[in-house]
Amino acid sequence: MSRIVVERELTAPVALCLPDGTLNPEAVGWTRTPMHDTSGIDGRRSWGRNKRWEYWAITTPTHLVAITVSSLDYAAVHALLVHDRVTGATVDRTAIVPFGRGAVLPASLGGGPAQARTKRLSIDIEDASEGTRLRAATPDVRLEVTAHRTAGHDSLGVVVPWSRRRFQYTVKDVARPATGWLEVGGDRIELPPGESWAVLDHGRGRWPYRMTWNWGAASGTVGGRTVGLQLGGKWTDGTGSTENAIVVDGRLRKVGEELDWVYDRSDWLSPWTIRGASAELRFEPFWDRVSSTELLVFGSHGHQCFGHYSGWVEAGGERIGVDGLLGWAEEIRNRW
Repeated sequence: MSRIVVERELTAPVALCLPDGTLNPEAVGWTRTPMHDTSGIDGRRSWGRNKRWEYWAITTPTHLVAITVSSLDYAAVHALLVHDRVTGATVDRTAIVPFGRGAVLPASLGGGPAQARTKRLSIDIEDASEGTRLRAATPDVRLEVTAHRTAGHDSLGVVVPWSRRRFQYTVKDVARPATGWLEVGGDRIELPPGESWAVLDHGRGRWPYRMTWNWGAASGTVGGRTVGLQLGGKWTDGTGSTENAIVVDGRLRKVGEELDWVYDRSDWLSPWTIRGASAELRFEPFWDRVSSTELLVFGSHGHQCFGHYSGWVEAGGERIGVDGLLGWAEEIRNRW
């Protein structure tokens, strides 16, 4: 059954929060370029519910990379992942710091650098003229990558309203060409230009204590065009907002529909399907990144499966094929 959602496109700057810290109704909608002032998510109101993060994932023919800088009020959670697709070797480092110490995050996207500092992990994310510079280091891994941003490149911004006091602003920026290098155990790997892609997940909001979400993304070239796929589910259902879109040669086409996600929780590497009136997608994973954290007030359990998409998305009056796009699909269950 079709679950079409009528969403409003915003074209002017707007504050996410009202002066009392609640959701600004005028902020609800979606954008093609970041326009939301999220400085109201500052930790001084609704302490413990504020969630702020910058997550970047990089896919190449030989490696998968992810870096996270985040503050959840009562803890900062930072991470660096490097997975070798050829050998299967994985470096997965997570640092949890009480009360967010050592985390620097801009008030709004583009408002300054993001930074994490712990004893065994450092991360720097900074905008530059050519794009976004990503640097990270642990005792066994170093990386310096630029996620290039071409003129006119669109990204999807969405406000998801659960209530006046619980809401999220997310920016998903897919199909950013990536260049740079990784160093693992002393071996240096150059990212192949034209075959390496970066994706941003930027988040600012105030969340319910328990939440489950699906997220899928992929980037690459199909038929001579650069295609970025952005999909979401569960956490947006029933809110009047979706985070589904496709970006073709830098131009975003919104998919205003709640899509159905079908997958086997007893076999995460079996094919997934994501479908609706606007899409018919098959996702075939080759690696499952399993994560599990249980602390006193914070718990997170997830399966981020990396693999390839096939099928189509219909947007802007065109049916767009996505065969062979490398990316991921995930289910995350948080108590935070």
